[in-house]
Order: sequence, then structure tokens, then C-alpha cells
Amino acid sequence: MTMERWKNVEKVVVVGLGITGLSVVKHLQSLPKTLQIRVIDTRECPPGREELTEDVALHSGSWNLNWLLDADLVVANPGIALATPEIQQVLQAGIPVVGDIELFAWQVDKPVIAITGSNGKSTVTDWTGCVAKASGLKVGVGGNIGLPALDLLQLDADLYVLELSSFQLETTSSLKPTAAAFLNLSEDHMDRYDGMSDYRQAKLRIFHHAKTCVVNADDKQTYPDDDCNVVEFSLAEQTRYHLVTEGDVEYVAIAGRKLCPTQALSLVGRHNVANALVVLALLNESGVDITSGLDALKSYNGLTHRCQVVADNHGVKWVNDSKATNVASTLAALAGLELAGKLYLLVGGVGKGADFSELKPVLSALNVQLCCFGEDGDEFMPLHPSAKSFTSMKEIIEWLAPQVESGDMVLLSPACASFDQFNNFMARGDAFTELAKIYS
Repeated sequence: MTMERWKNVEKVVVVGLGITGLSVVKHLQSLPKTLQIRVIDTRECPPGREELTEDVALHSGSWNLNWLLDADLVVANPGIALATPEIQQVLQAGIPVVGDIELFAWQVDKPVIAITGSNGKSTVTDWTGCVAKASGLKVGVGGNIGLPALDLLQLDADLYVLELSSFQLETTSSLKPTAAAFLNLSEDHMDRYDGMSDYRQAKLRIFHHAKTCVVNADDKQTYPDDDCNVVEFSLAEQTRYHLVTEGDVEYVAIAGRKLCPTQALSLVGRHNVANALVVLALLNESGVDITSGLDALKSYNGLTHRCQVVADNHGVKWVNDSKATNVASTLAALAGLELAGKLYLLVGGVGKGADFSELKPVLSALNVQLCCFGEDGDEFMPLHPSAKSFTSMKEIIEWLAPQVESGDMVLLSPACASFDQFNNFMARGDAFTELAKIYS
């Protein structure tokens, strides 16, 4: 690692503690240069404060502009927008503001795969890591999921696979991925951005120094605005990473070379066929021999709460997609769903003012029983003639369990937040999983 970046840095202020902030502090302390490290967190009792060593000063409960303007470098948590007035004052004073991913980029000396997108990035990141490990590599997986990127540097990995949010990318300028993917773009975080164009530009930063840019031919918003080495994946077009049909069998393929039947993939949902193509693209473009990882590609059964099959008994699949807290996520789960039987779809919760009407045409094409629950459950009732209202998820499961048959699927993909009846989407998914195990 070169220390050139740190030549004129003596005083560093870390803004925001928690898991990421702590990883930054520990990283700064590990450098072969002694720095003055200060931490600002506007929360009265920031998580992780008890882990700070005595030589790290903490200011909590408000901003400390004197500290900020006295710094040589400010490292901001991704949850803090660059538009925040205090951060704007720092930038106007000519003091650099970076995030933990930028610090990671300064130090990393092994290949990096980077993934962003509005939906599916956690699954693609984890799946890519699993297939890379099965291919014989030591892999560090993290960033916006799991371990903070800076903690991954302790692993002595051959390859790093990072999920990167638009927030993290805003403060990242030096990352040079061997392959980077922009999966898709749909409306999200509009409370942080001026509009979709602003949000898209933040995502596109992932391509700035990427050796290969993996883009979605089915979503032109994912293409970079300037020239770079682009490779495409598609469910519909004959791109480099695509689908091949032979007889009645469909395969994921690289430039026409069939790798495995889509039916062999454990993950359900058409969007996960696209995700499999991205995994292949990222690893193949990074020079990883994927042949020994194909079994892992097929057997991967998903991150918890993301289109995860939690029970498969008597021919009935029970799928936990509790992470679907918005309409786009639920649409992704339903896209191209092919069932021999009926779909029992559980929707509802806190709608956050969303328009659910986009689901109507998709539902009309399915053999579906719509089961609505939660605070805004009634907003789903006009979407399908089958819609039935319930007070709780447990009531739904108790009602449907005696009538499900082989070929049916019970899918929790609520298109809503969970805070009306659960602490978070994980608790909601865990409750569904428990019910599935009892009643399947």
C-alpha cells in the first residue's frame, strides 16, 4: 500500500459511528502513520462508542463545525448526504470528504468485483462470492452487506466482492474494479436525490475506473454515458451473457455456450435467472474459471428474506421475500413466475404512500390468490378479484394451509414496510418461515 495519499493528512474527522464508523477508526489506527482521529455523531448515544480507544475524541449529540473545519480529511458515513449543510461547508473550505469505500480503494491490492442497482444487488453479491469460493478462491464479501469493506482487508483474500449503494458511491472516486455491474434502476431514495437522473448518476460512478462494465440490455438506464468496455446480459436479447433454448429446455449461456438449465437453479423468480447471468459475467470477466463453481451456481438458495425457499413439502414451495418492501421488488419476484398450480401471494404492511396499481396487470396474468394484511392491506384489495383481507400473517397461513396442493406456491412478497406488525423485515420473514415450517 502506498502512503502517498496520507502525506499531507494529520487530522481526520470520522462522521458517524456504528459498524462502518468503527471500521474506519480501526483502519486509521492500523496505518503506519500516527493520525489525530476525532469522531462526530449527532446521536446522543451512538452505537459503538464503548469500543473507541482513549486516544480517539468523540463529540456526540450535535455537529462540531470547529473540528470539521480543522480537519485535513473527513470520512463520512454513507447515511450522511453530501448536501448536508455542515458537509457543504467542509467541501467549500477545500477539505476532502470521502467514505469508507474510498479508503478501501486506497489500500486494496487484489482484484475487486463491484455491484450496484436498485434491486437484487445483495443477492448478486452473495451469490458471486459463493461461486467464486467454489471455484477455489479465497473471497471477501461485504460492503453494503455483511462486513464493512475495510474489515475485509484483514482476510488476505484473492478477490473482493462488494455491494455498493448509491450513497457509498457518492464519496468514492478511486475504486478500480476488474468488473462492475449496474443491475437495474427503479425509483428509490427520492428523499435524498433531486430526481431519477441524480440517483442514476450516483450509481454510474461504479463504472468510472472499471476494467469491464456489466450492464443490463433490458434496462438501458444502466449503460454508462461515456465510452468504456461494456458487456451486456439479457433475458430477451442475444447478448454475450444470455439465454439459449434447445427443445423445451432453457439454459444460461456465455456467447452461445450452454452452462446450465435455468430449471436447475435453486432460486425462484425470473429476476434470479438474470442475476445468475450477472454472476457469470462478473466472474468470467474477472478471469475466474467458473466451471468448478457451476454446482454452487445451481445450489445457491438465496440470502435470508430474498426470494428464499424456506419449505418445499408435498410439492408446495413456501418462499420468503420479506425484503420486498417496495413495489419494484414485488414486481421482480412475480416477473416470469411459472407455476403448475396456484400462487398464494401475501401482501401488505406500511405502504409509505406507494402506488400499488402497477401490480394489477401482472396479477391478472397469474393464477393467484391475493392475501392482504397489515396497516395498508386494504389498498391491495382492488388489484385482483381473488383478494381477501386478513388481520395477520398467521391468520392467512392458518386459512390457506389446508387448501394448498402440489404445484402451488406460498409467497410472502409484501411490497410494504413491516413496522406496523414487526420490528423490521427480518422479523417479518422469520415469522413467515416459522409458520411455513409448522404448516407445510
